[in-house]
Amino acid sequence: MPFENNLIDHHVIFRNIQGAQMVGLVTNLNSEVATVKLIGEIQNDRFVPGVLNKPIIGNVCFIATEEEMKLIVVDDKNNILKKVLIGNMPLYNNTPAYVSTNTFFSNHFAIFGNTGSGKSCGVARLFQNVFFNQPQAPRNACIFIFDAYGEYESALSVPNNQIFFKKYSTNVRTGMNNLIKIPLWLLDIDDFALLLDVDDQTQLPIIEKALRLVTVFSGNEEDTRVYKNDIIAKAILEVLYSGGAASQIHDQIFAILTSFNTPDLNLETPIVQPGYTRSLRQCLIIDKEGKIGEIQLVSEFIKKFTNDNLKLELPDGTIPFTLENLKEAFDFALISEGILKSDKIYDKANVLKVRLDSIIKGEYAEYFKVDKYIDKTNFIKSLITAPNGARAQIININISYLDDRLAKTICKIYSKLLFDFTSKLKARGSFPVHIILEEAHRYVQEDQDIKILGYNIFDRIAKEGRKYGVILGLISQRPSELSETALSQCSNFLIFKIQHPHDVSFIRQMVPNITDEIVEKMKALQPGTCVAFGSAFKLPTIVKMEMPYPQPLSANVDVSRLWY
Repeated sequence: MPFENNLIDHHVIFRNIQGAQMVGLVTNLNSEVATVKLIGEIQNDRFVPGVLNKPIIGNVCFIATEEEMKLIVVDDKNNILKKVLIGNMPLYNNTPAYVSTNTFFSNHFAIFGNTGSGKSCGVARLFQNVFFNQPQAPRNACIFIFDAYGEYESALSVPNNQIFFKKYSTNVRTGMNNLIKIPLWLLDIDDFALLLDVDDQTQLPIIEKALRLVTVFSGNEEDTRVYKNDIIAKAILEVLYSGGAASQIHDQIFAILTSFNTPDLNLETPIVQPGYTRSLRQCLIIDKEGKIGEIQLVSEFIKKFTNDNLKLELPDGTIPFTLENLKEAFDFALISEGILKSDKIYDKANVLKVRLDSIIKGEYAEYFKVDKYIDKTNFIKSLITAPNGARAQIININISYLDDRLAKTICKIYSKLLFDFTSKLKARGSFPVHIILEEAHRYVQEDQDIKILGYNIFDRIAKEGRKYGVILGLISQRPSELSETALSQCSNFLIFKIQHPHDVSFIRQMVPNITDEIVEKMKALQPGTCVAFGSAFKLPTIVKMEMPYPQPLSANVDVSRLWY
């Protein structure tokens, strides 16, 4: 074999007299010796990883031809509709590197790279190859991109009569026409726990009670009054029977009726007795002996407002309600659960009210203002319907106007809605959805969700999503900050230049079937070049991806032009 420096990482073929073809990879080379690592065999015009035969003295070694290389690295025999172009292989005369569409996009995948490594351009190019550079467009695809910087619209909103791009904004000041919307009645306890940043399990019963009340409070006024009267009356009776001092009972009842009252039950409600009528306030006066003289009268009067036949059900998504309805429900949930008696528990519950109130009074409230009722099926349908009424294949949600906490919450809520919808379809896997998370390390983390809710939605999708057709695409520059559970379920990887020691070490430990050679290669890649490996690739392959056209808005700032 002639000495050539550029033969390192090339494939070679050993042929013995029986016709066996053993495939090796050149790992080191000098003027006299080449070190070759055996990686597989070619059998019946197909590459098979793993070696049964080994070369012996006298076997001739050849550099793999272009056709042999295609057998080794890529499956170039697939129908053009069943494969997607990743890029070109610079080590093999820029031969195109294709992968099976099904093998790549039917599994969770991850794309990593430092800033400036070409990661965003690579993502844009990958989806341009899928949607715009194929002889037939995948019109039934459904790609949700959570765009952390609002950079993919320019690259993927390409005019096309088969593929439609739909954008959503989180900018309440300029993006009202395409602002994200979340119907509150489609959310459950877990979603509100995320929205209100629950950090203690004792807060969950309050959310549950508030949700049981909110559908009543958003409905018929007369029914609402009956339920409110029942809650207030039971809270007052609990105080009356507490055995506390008269002054304590007086103050607690006044506190309840000052904050929570109805036209039927308030401090001025008249209590009629033969020969006289007094207000509830007057009946609670403490006499000279330090007692409430009319406590029995008050107790019997309050009992009339209780109703043990009332039943509260959790919302089933059929009754719309607003943030204001929910706030009122929270108020009554606090006294319904007897929380006013415990300062410690009240503080934990009251913080939920404070967080809800901050949403109501802030600009984020616009996301939850939905003009008319819509059920979950039609809401999902509305998400993927383009402005012209056609089916949208690419749905881009620009979350760059959100702080990290709310951005994570929005991503989780939408992902959970999509997962719940697809998991309940009669024909399992009939509606494949891809959830692409840019800057995934911000959202797919080792959160306290497991402690509070018992699961993390991204971990659940990572473990269960494939059978329902919900696939994650994790794009990150800090893989070491990602959830280990989610990352361990990824089957395919495109890794651009990564240099941070923690990230390199994390990839080495967490990514299956990665070798030291791959790790060393990914530390010195050119921009736009990645190491591609996983179930869709026969072997780890260095791939140069073409620049996307048009490009995403991910270029570095041109300081010299702006300065001078």
